[in-house]
Amino acid sequence: MVTARPGSMAPKRRAASVPAPVGIDQCRLIELPSVEDPQGNLAFAEGGRHVPFQIARAYHVYGVPAGAKRGGHAHREIEQLVVCLRGDFEVAVDDGSRRGSFAVGDPRLALYLPPMVWHDLTGFAADSAYYVVSSGLYDEGEYLRDREEFERLARASSAAL
Repeated sequence: MVTARPGSMAPKRRAASVPAPVGIDQCRLIELPSVEDPQGNLAFAEGGRHVPFQIARAYHVYGVPAGAKRGGHAHREIEQLVVCLRGDFEVAVDDGSRRGSFAVGDPRLALYLPPMVWHDLTGFAADSAYYVVSSGLYDEGEYLRDREEFERLARASSAAL
C-alpha cells in the first residue's frame, strides 16, 4: 500500500526528475463500505482509512458519451481513486513493462491508481459518470501526457532499483 505524505496537499518534486517506480500490481479494486436503504443506498470512503492516501482534491466527470476515451496519461506522484457513479467503462493500466485492465461499473467498488501508472479509460456506456479523489491538487506539471516520455521515465525508474 502506498502511504500518504503527512502534511502535504500538493505533490513534491523529487530532486532527480525520475519518479519512483510503483507498478500495476498496486492497482486494485477497493470495496467501499455501503449502507443499503429503501430510500437510496449510500457508499462512502474516508481518506487514510478506505482511501490509501489523504485526499487533497475531488472531482467528477459526467455525461460521458458512449465510446468516449478519457485519461491517456499518468501522474508523477499523485495517487487517485476512481468510482463509477453511473454506467460502466474499462480502465487499462500500464507501468511501462506490464499491462492490465479493470472493469469499472459498481459504485461500491473504487479503483486505486498509484503514481507512475498510465491509464486509459475506454468503452464507456452512454451517459456514464465517475468520481475521482486525488492525493494532490491540480498541477499540469504533475501529468505525463506524452506516452514516450512516460515510457522513458518508467524505464529510468526501474533501472534505478
